[in-house]
Amino acid sequence: MLSTTLRTLRTRWVTFVGSFLAVSLGVALIAAMGLALASSLDAPDRGPERFAAAPVVVKGRDTLQVPTPVGERSQKLAQPRAVPEDVVAKLRGLGTVVEDRSFAVRAEGGPAGLVGHPWSTAAFAPYHLDAGRPPEAADEVVVTGDWARPGTGVRTDRGTVRVVGTVAGLGIENAVFYTDTRAAELSPRSRQLVVDAGAAAVRKAVRGSGGVQVLTGDARRYADADPDRDSAALTAMNAMFGTAGGVTGFVSVFVVASTFAFAVAQRRREFGLLRTAGATPGQIRRMVLHEALAVGALASAAGCVLGSYLAPKLAEWAVGQSLAPRWFTIGDYAWPYHMAFWTGLLVALCGALAASWRAGRTGPTEALREASVDTGPMTWGRRLFGAALLVTAAVTLALALVTNPGDLLQRKTYVSRPMLLITAVALLAPVLVRPLARLVAWLPARLPGAGGMLVRENAATGVRRTAAVAAPVLVTVALAGSLLGAAATLNGAKATEVRERTAADFVVTPAGDAGFGEATLRRLRAVSGGEVSASSSSAVYVLEDGVALIRSDARAVEPGPLAATTRLPLAAGTVGGLDDDSIIVNEEWEKHTVGERVDVWLGDGTRKSLKIAAVMTTGTGDNGAYVTPRNAPAAPVDRVDVRLAHGADADTVAAGLRQAVGASGGEVLTRGAWVRARYPESSRTTRTGFFLVLGIALLYTGISLANTMVMATSDRVRELAVLRLAGATRWQVLRLVGAEALMVVMVGGLLGALVAGLNLVGMWGALGLLSVWTSLVIPWGTLAAALGACAVLAVISAIAPAGLALRRRAVELAGVRE
Repeated sequence: MLSTTLRTLRTRWVTFVGSFLAVSLGVALIAAMGLALASSLDAPDRGPERFAAAPVVVKGRDTLQVPTPVGERSQKLAQPRAVPEDVVAKLRGLGTVVEDRSFAVRAEGGPAGLVGHPWSTAAFAPYHLDAGRPPEAADEVVVTGDWARPGTGVRTDRGTVRVVGTVAGLGIENAVFYTDTRAAELSPRSRQLVVDAGAAAVRKAVRGSGGVQVLTGDARRYADADPDRDSAALTAMNAMFGTAGGVTGFVSVFVVASTFAFAVAQRRREFGLLRTAGATPGQIRRMVLHEALAVGALASAAGCVLGSYLAPKLAEWAVGQSLAPRWFTIGDYAWPYHMAFWTGLLVALCGALAASWRAGRTGPTEALREASVDTGPMTWGRRLFGAALLVTAAVTLALALVTNPGDLLQRKTYVSRPMLLITAVALLAPVLVRPLARLVAWLPARLPGAGGMLVRENAATGVRRTAAVAAPVLVTVALAGSLLGAAATLNGAKATEVRERTAADFVVTPAGDAGFGEATLRRLRAVSGGEVSASSSSAVYVLEDGVALIRSDARAVEPGPLAATTRLPLAAGTVGGLDDDSIIVNEEWEKHTVGERVDVWLGDGTRKSLKIAAVMTTGTGDNGAYVTPRNAPAAPVDRVDVRLAHGADADTVAAGLRQAVGASGGEVLTRGAWVRARYPESSRTTRTGFFLVLGIALLYTGISLANTMVMATSDRVRELAVLRLAGATRWQVLRLVGAEALMVVMVGGLLGALVAGLNLVGMWGALGLLSVWTSLVIPWGTLAAALGACAVLAVISAIAPAGLALRRRAVELAGVRE
């Protein structure tokens, strides 16, 4: 059979080239995603930046550590503590102490992300003056970079200042250095300081001070801003590349298996002839497996080479789109190549084996009869597996809705769940294709002429061909509709939830992260015609099941103003029950019964027992806890809700609010504008990440669609010749081929829309169970674009090989051997 295999590879080169392309591209994508994922597992070692030249850095407690039966659990504090005054006094006895402060600054004509510091801390980076002198007066500053020269006046949200010096930037921040006195006025709270003394003496001085940290050597990097940014970047990249890799892997496996199964199914006449000539079923199966082994091995190797080229390009693109940090590059890893190679080869063999098993069991006469019309495209095994996957998808959805509907809103869930349904529908496609084809072609079949009828009957009788070509379209539409629709629906639900919860007419937010000062708050409260509710962002921590330390975002606000400006989605209790000894929680908490006491740790790590005053519904997960300002010490006011009094003029109140925050640079927004600003449709990074996940997979399915269409059309040369001999012109045949391609794309689009619709309905049901009623968001524009692209690819890929074949005489084509 080896010689037969080699001859088959030579004569059926179109089929095998199509299979080769499907495997090699799939393996390339798996290898590229695997390399990107492996490279995102480890971050480069980062040393101290702002304090690289500091002798010793002392930092206040910023981590909550709770012992449990299974080990210590920790969480970052929402309000890190300052170094205690008595400890600072001890440290001053050891040597010079410089208090560090950091605060946001906005300057006209300045770069984004400006950060203010005391000038005394500049020496610890170290920064060196390039021009000018150090600041000496309250309105004098030194800046990094060359965006302002000495002598330049600059307007900032902290007042107008004069640049008296510049320092070379170190690439770590855009800094503005004030005098130490002015920096202390702008940011009174200092959480860390530098001590010019020996580390041993400093550790002795802070011993027993409750979590104060002494940082030396590389540990000084924990005094830099956002020291965990590399870990956060790794987590984000792992999620992005993991999701992209999972989707790409699924699509690759799906398309490769489908392509190989179709390639084998095309050869039923050939198998029938071999069986008539005396070949046994085992010989046919071995021949098919040998072919799959040869094509799969060569294609997988080529895919690994292509993947090694694509991975660095992917990394460069991710860095350029700010999806990955600047240090991200592709490392030297072997396991992604092994995973990609063996996956491609195994899927090729499995796809060929599943189809060849049926071909081997078919008798010679039956095989020859089957060669013209698909009389039994659905095997019992395919029906069983398809039905089992469909039932599994339905049961898991029902269980999730009953037990934990919030899980359906998680990204990993709404990304992975469509794959199960796509596989089930694809397996059952031969059952669905025939009625869908007749439905789509119902009107064209009734138009004058035989074209519509031929399109309908060709698609309905060639079920295997129709299902194979529709499969990439099914994946394209289902993934685009499910993923983009789920993200848009969830964003809309969050916005609806916030809109319904906010009763204020205006929301005032500060310019920086320091919040509103007391003077600004007094001016806001003095504006007539509005009821003011000032609140702060904080957090509370609770130990659930005795082993899990859970952080819950919290807002600190007085209960009276809260009730006037907010409509909380309460399941039990009242807002009026909130006081300094109580808390409002949501139904996700382990303890959520009104009147029950719960032990929590506040934002600064203080442990306290609070009574549950009210319980909110779970919602989309943004219904955090509510406490009073006394239970959120040191949390700055970062939001002021204002509700108009009866008869008050909105424009007058808005003008008064803008005047009250003018000096501090705050922003006054209407309720609708604030909701749109807080919950936009999608951030650029989120959209780019989704299009990375979808773009790669959909590009592959598009290529696979064209590939499968070329394979299917090339196999119909004799059929097209018969049409020519029956009197059809060349252009009539080409129009027929193009119309069939369009109809098959429509069938795949309908199946994909069915999958996407079922997934979105599941999410909508979960939102309803979580008491969030919102409309489904279907990305019609994206779906139309995807379907249109598939239609163009399918038509071109069908007409091109048909046109080339029809250049020969019909009599010659009719005699072509298969």
